Amino acid sequence: MQKPNIILPAEWAAQCGVMLTWPHEGTDWADMLDEVEICFLAIAKAISDREKLLIVCKDIPRLTDKLKNCRTENIVFAAYPLNDTWARDHGAITVMKEGKPTLYDFTFNGWGMKFAANFDNQITSSLYKNGFFRKGVQYENLQHFVLEGGSLESDGEGTLLTTRDCLLSINRNQHLTEAAIEKQLIDLFGLQQMLWLSSGYLAGDDTDSHIDTLARFCDPQTIAYVKCDDANDEHFEALNRMEQELTAFRTLKNQAYQLIPLPMADPVFDGKERLPATYANFLIINGAVLVPFYNSPKDQIAAQILQKAFPDREIIGIDCSPLIIQHGSLHCVTMQFPEGVL
Repeated sequence: MQKPNIILPAEWAAQCGVMLTWPHEGTDWADMLDEVEICFLAIAKAISDREKLLIVCKDIPRLTDKLKNCRTENIVFAAYPLNDTWARDHGAITVMKEGKPTLYDFTFNGWGMKFAANFDNQITSSLYKNGFFRKGVQYENLQHFVLEGGSLESDGEGTLLTTRDCLLSINRNQHLTEAAIEKQLIDLFGLQQMLWLSSGYLAGDDTDSHIDTLARFCDPQTIAYVKCDDANDEHFEALNRMEQELTAFRTLKNQAYQLIPLPMADPVFDGKERLPATYANFLIINGAVLVPFYNSPKDQIAAQILQKAFPDREIIGIDCSPLIIQHGSLHCVTMQFPEGVL
C-alpha cells in the first residue's frame, strides 16, 4: 500500500491563524495576572492585525473589553476548562496529508507529568468536536504518544530538528527506544531525515530542552541558535557542544547549514533560580516575526539579527518578562495553523 503524502509545514508557511490559551485566576498566573495579560494583549494585537486568532479561555465576557484595541473581527473565542497557558504544547500539530490539513492530537502530560494537564490535554479534541475548524479538516487521535509542539522544528521539506533530552526523557514515551520514536515520527510527519541534538539546555527549563528554546529553522538552509560567549556562564560548554553538532548537520542536499548565532539572553532570576530566557523562542506569523524581549540591551541585537534572517517580515518585539517568570516565553504560548484550518 502506497504511503500518503504528508508534510509538516514550516512555521513560515502561509497561516490562517494562531491559537492562544489565555491565563486566568485559577492558573499559576494568579499572583501576576494583570502583568501577564499585558503581554498576552500585545501578542494578541500583533497576531489579529495580520491573521485570525483563536483564544481558548475560561471566561469570554471578561476578555471582550480587554481586547477592544485588537482587530476583533479576526478573533474567535472558545471557552473550556484549562490548567495553564502553553498552547505550543497542548495545541494541535497540523500536517498536510494529501494536500489537506489534518490535526494531530498527541497526549500532553505536563512535560513528563511534572504538572497537571488533564484539562489542557482535552482542548484539541473539544475544539474539533465543537466545530471550531473548517469543514473538511481531518482529526487524528494520537493519545498513545506523548509529544509537544515545542519539541519539533520542521523545515517544511522533510527535515525535523529535535533534542534527545526531551523526546527520550522519562515519563513521556519511555517504553520506546530512540529508533522506535524516530520511526513513528518519520511515518507521522512524512520525514526524510531527523536531526537529533544531544547537547544544549537552559537553566530553569521545565521542558527537558525543547528545541524552540535552543535552535530554530529560519528557512530550509538556515538555523538560528543560542550562542554563549561567556566562559563563566553555566551554559557555555553545553551550548558550544550544541553549536558543534549544528555545524556537523547537513541538509537533504548534503550541504552545511547557514548558522545564525543569537545572543545568550542576560540572566533573569526569580529569587535564586535562573529562568530560561531565550531569543530563540520567536514566533513567525504572516508578514512578521514576534521576538521575545527581556528589558535588555540585547533585545535590539537579537531583533537586528532576526531582521537579516527574515528580511521580508516585520520584526516586532514583545516584552516577555512576565512570561519567563513561569519558565516559558513567546513561542511557548502560541500555536500556529497553516492555511485551511480555521
